Amino acid sequence: MEWRACSPDMNPIEYVWDALGRRVAGRQPPPQTLQELERALLEEWDRIPQLVINSLIYSMPQRCSTLLAVRGNYTPY
Repeated sequence: MEWRACSPDMNPIEYVWDALGRRVAGRQPPPQTLQELERALLEEWDRIPQLVINSLIYSMPQRCSTLLAVRGNYTPY
């Protein structure tokens, strides 16, 4: 491929990190210390449904096809 391998379209883990960040940010009360943040991250990581992870993995062939079709330009992902 002519574009760089670090394309966010080709890196679905970014969507997992985003979901994790939103989950932690939405906690009430929010974590106040590094220890609380670590605990919150681990708890929220465990709560991300495996179905979400699987769907990102299974979306890779379509992501590749779409990215090739638009020649590395904007994709809806």
